[in-house]
Amino acid sequence: MKGMPIGVLARKAGVKIPTIRYYEEIGLLPAPLRTQSNRRLYAAADAARLAFVRHARELGFELGAVRTLLALQEKPEQSCGEADRIARARLTEVNDKIARLNALKTELERMVRGCARGKIAACRVIEVLAEHGHAHQPPPSPWKKS
Repeated sequence: MKGMPIGVLARKAGVKIPTIRYYEEIGLLPAPLRTQSNRRLYAAADAARLAFVRHARELGFELGAVRTLLALQEKPEQSCGEADRIARARLTEVNDKIARLNALKTELERMVRGCARGKIAACRVIEVLAEHGHAHQPPPSPWKKS
């Protein structure tokens, strides 16, 4: 049997072995061939698919979107409307995040200018944080036990 073992695939793709196993488990990667001793062996097509998944994840696409994009990739004659919709949605998310980060940067710059190494009593950093400390608390984590 020819193919690459999971460790080689992981190094080539720049991912960890558990990531490969997880992607197999959720169907992003097909089940690989197995040796007689039940070790996984991957083909070049598996490496290409894993590279596609990794790049999509680096761009911030959620697993459901990656799954859809993989399915679209297998139908090259199909319209690219769905792929375009997915990419546009991700672009909107990125633009929204950039806007939030720019607002955060502006606020931090204002705080820093207001402090300018003066005394704590006149420090804008402390003042702004005290004013807004309760207004922007994140919602409680669903993972924490009460």
